[in-house]
Amino acid sequence: MNSPLPYPVPSFRTLVPATARGEATRRKLMDAAIVEFGARGFHAASVSSITSRADVGQGTFYLYFHTKEEIFITLVRDIGRSLRLHVARAMTGAENRAQTERRALVALLSFMLDNPGYYRIVQESQFVDETVFREYYERFAKSYAQDLGEAIKRGEVRPGDSETRAWAILGISQYLGMRHCLWGGAMPPDAVIDSALEMIESGIAPVTV
Repeated sequence: MNSPLPYPVPSFRTLVPATARGEATRRKLMDAAIVEFGARGFHAASVSSITSRADVGQGTFYLYFHTKEEIFITLVRDIGRSLRLHVARAMTGAENRAQTERRALVALLSFMLDNPGYYRIVQESQFVDETVFREYYERFAKSYAQDLGEAIKRGEVRPGDSETRAWAILGISQYLGMRHCLWGGAMPPDAVIDSALEMIESGIAPVTV
């Protein structure tokens, strides 16, 4: 999940809080930035609007981040880690591959429903720094492909191209989330989830004689 990617990604000399209080302040800035970027977008939000929302002095911002771009990129990576962990936890303990896919899809959709501002931040990142946008999706797809590969070894999934399947499954999740969670403000009906899973499972189910 954290192996090198085939392109350069932005790096910053991280400003690490020296105390628990400092870490709490950094978290306040991150939380404020999520709201600002999620509601107003990258260009309309500003360092001053972030610090005002966090209720800290503007100079305090630069003790933790060099620029507005840095905190934005940090958020995209943080959202990616949070989503991957959320999905991994949901998949843990599934009894079979069908249940695994259902849990993963529901987890992705619920994450989007509960955090619509996150989605806007991630989508806008392609215009702020495209490499970070690619990193977000490629790390997720790689992790999912690895899981599918292990399922193939266990005989739970038909042999095939795990990477392509991972991207296809993530695409289904993405667009169902847009249609229902973002635009409709609710989880898709069970019938919609069942239909999507039927399509996924029919394509990856092991061949039976």
